[in-house]
Amino acid sequence: MILPDLTELVAMRGAAHGLSLHTHRPALAMLHGGHRSAQRGRGLDFEEVRRYAPGDDARTIDWRVTARRGQLYTKLFREERERPVWLVADLHSGLFFGSRYQLKSALLLRTASMLAWVAALGGDRLGALITNNQSLPQIFPPRAREAGVLPVLEALVEAQPKMPGAPDEKGLNLALASLRPLLQPGSLVMILSDFSGLNDLTEASLAGIAFHNDCRLLWLTDPLESSGLPTGKYRVGLPGQLWWMNGEQSRTAWQEKWAARETRLDQIARRLNLPLIRLDTQNPVTETLPPLLRESTW
Repeated sequence: MILPDLTELVAMRGAAHGLSLHTHRPALAMLHGGHRSAQRGRGLDFEEVRRYAPGDDARTIDWRVTARRGQLYTKLFREERERPVWLVADLHSGLFFGSRYQLKSALLLRTASMLAWVAALGGDRLGALITNNQSLPQIFPPRAREAGVLPVLEALVEAQPKMPGAPDEKGLNLALASLRPLLQPGSLVMILSDFSGLNDLTEASLAGIAFHNDCRLLWLTDPLESSGLPTGKYRVGLPGQLWWMNGEQSRTAWQEKWAARETRLDQIARRLNLPLIRLDTQNPVTETLPPLLRESTW
């Protein structure tokens, strides 16, 4: 299988034309876990305060100014022209795996690339956090147009795994913890991961992020993960740590373990009211993402 290079990811700009991240949610029900969350829209910048008038939203009352002046005052905001869009790319060696059209790591890069171009072409500022079996993720602050996209694509190509390895169970949680203090209310956060390190800390971090932001989960999967090995004997494992496995004898336990991860992720998405979008290695990104990102359907 061919690893994506920068030329391929840059060329995906063409496939991003006509798509939008500012679309409606109902079409998410077509995919696995079509959960809905509140549409928060773009963030708002504080502009000034003025005297409270009947009909103003009580939640915007500035209580400090009110206490100082003895009369009700409310905050006025202006809409941001460019919403921050954050990509969280949970890259690790465990994604160097794929039984069909592409590796899971390649699926992540191609998905991230298309989403990045859609954001830039839509006038949003793109930021990113990229993990790579390192102690801390790479952080790219939000920037507009190509200045925001190209450094992220270069880093993704450089960070993609070149050989099989063990999953990094701490990378996603480190990325989410690093992201929280960087977020402005109203940001869009898209998390690309296989969620192999999913735990209680992950759920707590997602809850904190989703409280003031629009958060979406993109789950990277491969058909072999859910079905198990075919009948027969296979050498499995990592380089230097290979063993024989019987496909038929291992299938029940294999499928039970996968079902447990699927159930837990689905439950977390439902509890937090987050969209959960399942992307599979057997389907090209250029075929699966556009139907979701068209103005009239997502």
